[in-house]
Amino acid sequence: MNSRDPAPTIHFDAPVDVPEQAEVWGSDAMAACIRALDIPYLALNPGASYRGLHDSIVNHLGNSRPQMLLTLHEESAVAISHGYAKASGRMMGSVVHSNVGLMHATMAIFNAWCDRMPVMVLGATGPWDAAKRRPWIDWIHTVSDQGALVRDYTKWDNQPGSVAAAFEAMLRASRMANTAPCGPVYINLDAALQEAKIGPMPAMPDVARFAPPPPAAPSAQTVAAAAQLLANAKSPLILAGRVDRSLKGWEDRVALAERLQARVLTDIKQSAAFPTDHPLHAAPPASFLAAQGAAIARNADVILSLDWNDLAGTLKQVWGDEPISAKIIQVSVDQHSHRGWSADHQALTPADVYMLCEPEAAVPLLLAAVPQRAALTGLQAAGVPEPQGDTLSILALAHTFNKLTAGQDVTITRVPLGWNGAYRHFRHPLDYLGTDGGGGIGSGPGMAVGSALALKDSGRLTTAILGDGDTLMGITAFWTAAHYKIPLLVLVANNTSFYNDELHQERVAVARNRPVENKWIGQRISEPDIDLAMMARAQGCEGIGPVTTVAELEPALTKAIALVRAGKTCVVDVRVVPGYDTNMSGTPAALHKR
Repeated sequence: MNSRDPAPTIHFDAPVDVPEQAEVWGSDAMAACIRALDIPYLALNPGASYRGLHDSIVNHLGNSRPQMLLTLHEESAVAISHGYAKASGRMMGSVVHSNVGLMHATMAIFNAWCDRMPVMVLGATGPWDAAKRRPWIDWIHTVSDQGALVRDYTKWDNQPGSVAAAFEAMLRASRMANTAPCGPVYINLDAALQEAKIGPMPAMPDVARFAPPPPAAPSAQTVAAAAQLLANAKSPLILAGRVDRSLKGWEDRVALAERLQARVLTDIKQSAAFPTDHPLHAAPPASFLAAQGAAIARNADVILSLDWNDLAGTLKQVWGDEPISAKIIQVSVDQHSHRGWSADHQALTPADVYMLCEPEAAVPLLLAAVPQRAALTGLQAAGVPEPQGDTLSILALAHTFNKLTAGQDVTITRVPLGWNGAYRHFRHPLDYLGTDGGGGIGSGPGMAVGSALALKDSGRLTTAILGDGDTLMGITAFWTAAHYKIPLLVLVANNTSFYNDELHQERVAVARNRPVENKWIGQRISEPDIDLAMMARAQGCEGIGPVTTVAELEPALTKAIALVRAGKTCVVDVRVVPGYDTNMSGTPAALHKR
């Protein structure tokens, strides 16, 4: 999907007809501007601070273009918009109530910031005029600088003081959010301004004249310098990081790798960027370089980084404190989003050639500028490991899911930390959508719903493979999927623990010569076990499980896939063995999963 695709068909809460009205309110004009910006949906949790805007969306616009999507928590509202952008490349909006709703939403906004995804967050305050406030509630829900709550992890925020200023704020916010590096923006609408009569509807600006600029192109000199390095390289390496979901960009990256006969590494934190079963794909995607990937990088004499997340940290994994022997070509605009408040920009990266543009702008130019190299010999496409025995592990879950979806178009929105990048191949830019950006927990359900919304009419089976902790913190997002009839398959790799933190406690215990047997205390989610399938049914979804044996797995997944193909949201609780999986060599390995 792309920004020109029509919005998918979902359940519609239709309002009754509204009589013809002569009066126009401030929020009517604001709603009309949102429509002009072609924002398809507004995910929201209701609040009195924006009751005027809420009324205008329903009764002035007819709850269409944008359509409201009710959520049960503000964090889910923003996570849905984040997931929608990841799958479609298109911005949608979220609306959060006053300071309290914005505080609920902050983690999801931070995720979108770190993931460089466009989300328009609309909020409200006040009335700002203290004389117009209701006793008590309007006072505790009004703050002097509400945007300060999110200013350090949004691209821009504003509190307009008039309808004309609100038009400008929305136009500017849309342009900024959709200009690379993309990111969330926040507009705070005064309650009194929303509810003020404004006379006739003001003229709407020509939105097309405020569109984001076209992607920046690298200079001819930097393209020539990078092409010369790559043409002369003996062992070039491509690090395929933050790239878009376009098939054209995907095909160009494959063509460039094949022309250079460059090895390629990808990152499980980011969306699919290169076919993982291509012979040039050097190692399974991972959050950190495994020995195989580090060895490939160490052998490289030129490294082309296509907006790789934490390039400096990756180079440090390879060379440590030694000088970096490879020449580095950096392709990224990410430095435009750096802040002093957080360190999500990672360590400072050395570069011998710096192309301040998006990868999609640079790759075709490099492809045209480098010569065809002789094909490397002895390379083989990577296989997928087979599970051993009857242990119900994440690998067993992956193996069964792969078997049942062979030949089908599947989008995996998320995998748990215990997932090995070798467990499934990605062959299309929509096969995998990466993680949440901020490294927190609880975003998986909402982002899965947003991605499924964007892909509803694509024919793809949208699937989230989540940990139990992530699921439990965001499970009410599934109500939104059920209500709006958004098909989504959720496989919960449930080890009944915050197991990643068990491993941390184990490391501390070993370092202090204390019993590792105590690592589970304060981590295990058991006694009583939580019935995730029942919780899913409570949201109006189909719930299956708990699945506790390998023998039960295939029938359960077969049923679940059929239900989702029929338009349902289905959650399958799969009780995987805590802390045990099988790595590529078949040796037991405690893998992180939270």
